[in-house]
Amino acid sequence: MPGMDTVNPGATTLQKPPAVAFAVQSAMRRMATPGRGGHLPAMRAADAVYDCRCLVGALFGAQPEQVVFTMNATHALNLAIKTLVKPGGRAVISGFEHNAVLRPLHHIGANITAVGRQLFDPADTLAAFDRAVTPDTNAVVCTHVSNVFGYILPIEEIAALCRARGVPFVLDASQSAGLLPVHLAELGADFICMPGHKALYGPQGTGLLLCARTPDTLLEGGSGSASRLPDMPPELPDHAEAGTQNVCGICGLAAGLRFVQQQTPQRLLAHEVRQRKLLTSLLTDVPGVRLFTGEPQSGTLSLCAAQMDCETLAARLAVKGVCVRAGLHCAPLAHESAGTLETGTVRFSLSAFNTEQEIFRTADLLKEILA
Repeated sequence: MPGMDTVNPGATTLQKPPAVAFAVQSAMRRMATPGRGGHLPAMRAADAVYDCRCLVGALFGAQPEQVVFTMNATHALNLAIKTLVKPGGRAVISGFEHNAVLRPLHHIGANITAVGRQLFDPADTLAAFDRAVTPDTNAVVCTHVSNVFGYILPIEEIAALCRARGVPFVLDASQSAGLLPVHLAELGADFICMPGHKALYGPQGTGLLLCARTPDTLLEGGSGSASRLPDMPPELPDHAEAGTQNVCGICGLAAGLRFVQQQTPQRLLAHEVRQRKLLTSLLTDVPGVRLFTGEPQSGTLSLCAAQMDCETLAARLAVKGVCVRAGLHCAPLAHESAGTLETGTVRFSLSAFNTEQEIFRTADLLKEILA
């Protein structure tokens, strides 16, 4: 049975459109590095990389030059956060952030205010941000969707609040890109960060930083342009892309983006939510099982079982071919907010490739294990 977590935007999409692997293999055979020569393999690579920037821009409301390729969303978040928040600066974040937000802020020595700790309560979340965001706030950094619970935060309203108060806004779209509306220009965000390997169905090792302003650099080196300059070129995207690009990964990402465009984010989200609701309905009456559900919620479902700790339950499911993730999911703040810091949860997340048959079998196996 295909995995439930490894085929979804919660962690890594193992099952991808066949075109993704084909694009990666084709790039390995036919392409060199952009900006490192005028020969055909280098020009093919330059065209492919630019085409991917255009695909990203069309899907997320950005110009091609505003699209910076990164290693992953964590890399993108580090660029964004360290541009806006300096040592001793103040950052306001949600109560459901990933360590990709918390750890850079802690490393900087920022003053962190975490707000909106009520699960599935957009009104409380927005009110908490309204109280916390003041003129001395250097940045608001907020996840679009909790990676643990699938809670969809009121991002449009939080972004509008930041615009009204002149406070920079960073969106972590790791769990929403490819599923929910994410638009750089319409949100007025300073930066939007996302991975390529989740709901964009690209390869691991790909990520994106959408820039409404020029970020500070984390790395300096060759850019294939402006080689006489002692510093990185001032223009985007070259300013933030030091060293050899992941051309094979970028080509695979382009294939994933085309899949998302063809399917549409609306249809992909509807499929995931439908499957999540089916799984919820099948587990609602299982004795000892606590399901974390509410609205608005994506295709992610977390649960705890009184009969068994989360790691053991996940291991038992793995033996049966069901791939879930147990523990704190690199998001201790979210678990603290939900009251599950000591126990963790077992997370089930869905993708375009999960079927109803898999959902029914997963529910049956879980009931069998907990009986």
